[in-house]
Amino acid sequence: MDLSAVQAALSDKSYSTLAPLCDELLLQAASRGTTTDEWPHAVHLLAHLYLNDLNSARFFWKSLPQEVKDASPELAAVWRIGQCLWNRDYAGVYTAAQGFEWGPDLADFTTAFLESYRQRIFQLLTSAYSTISVADVAHFMGMSEEDSTNYAVQKGWSLDVGTKMLTVKKPKAQTNQKLDASKLQRLTECVFHLEH
Repeated sequence: MDLSAVQAALSDKSYSTLAPLCDELLLQAASRGTTTDEWPHAVHLLAHLYLNDLNSARFFWKSLPQEVKDASPELAAVWRIGQCLWNRDYAGVYTAAQGFEWGPDLADFTTAFLESYRQRIFQLLTSAYSTISVADVAHFMGMSEEDSTNYAVQKGWSLDVGTKMLTVKKPKAQTNQKLDASKLQRLTECVFHLEH
């Protein structure tokens, strides 16, 4: 089985392309009856988690034979991350990802996953809160209170040192209105008819 495309995507750090690529290659292998003994299961599973596609990750995990799950500690470690995501155990995601000695294929990929996850969580906090405690931000972001405060302040949030609360800086809503001449003409005609 030729996995050079998967290795190329990993070396190029094109992580968002890995899940569809692995899915397609696995389907091709299944249709040809090719064995998948050397299949990069952990990379495939982490690729779905990277895209925040928990359902595909769960279905992929469930489709694996038990002997494959038992044979790879790295695969089990990726699945622990998936379980934490599924259970919304925000701190557990960081603990599971940082508490394992990843192999060369997954070390950079896991780091990129954590950064992507951290950005998603930060956007979620930005949209959900107007003020939030430093301790809560540290919990959700998997950082120390000092690091999470620095991260938030760099993103434009403000800190009240006395109460240890962060005030969220909401992004400005962008509205894109496209006005063409025909719409303006119809509006003019409607206003003209209303006035006369």
